[in-house]
Amino acid sequence: MKRRSLLVSSLPGYEEEIGRWLWCLEDVRRTLITELTGLSQRILDTKIDERQSIGSLLYHIALIEADWLYVEVLGTEWDPEILSLFPLEHRSEDGSLIHIEGQSLEEHFYRLNKVREVFLSHFRSMDLIDWRKPRVLEHYDVTPEWVVYHLIEHESHHRGQIFQLLRKLKS
Repeated sequence: MKRRSLLVSSLPGYEEEIGRWLWCLEDVRRTLITELTGLSQRILDTKIDERQSIGSLLYHIALIEADWLYVEVLGTEWDPEILSLFPLEHRSEDGSLIHIEGQSLEEHFYRLNKVREVFLSHFRSMDLIDWRKPRVLEHYDVTPEWVVYHLIEHESHHRGQIFQLLRKLKS
């Protein structure tokens, strides 16, 4: 068995500490994309019981990342190109995630990658002062540092749900 090195690195082109957090964010995505590559449309769209489909969770992951970027970190309107990636309502009237069906894995990967590309681009010129500067919103104050922490936690949580669904659907 090949010996592995389990280390956190810093993404190049970022302030080192920020780059380390962004590397962690990217690592969660890497494992998700690796596991899903080659997934059939049937498995992507299947719901088990009252749970969300893998496709619905992928749509949700991308949308939440974009929302935290534009609302909390930047405090601006959404870029129209990014907004166009989300033509469907996010939640139903009862608050549950809507069911996404018929979108290919490539469409989901494109959406995830495009949002991440834009997300990362906004952190390239950020220094530690801005990284830790609270954004004062109506109901809470939040820093970009906390947003990245939250997105790591959020995507990891849903990645676990997706992997659990995969095990059930492939058995």
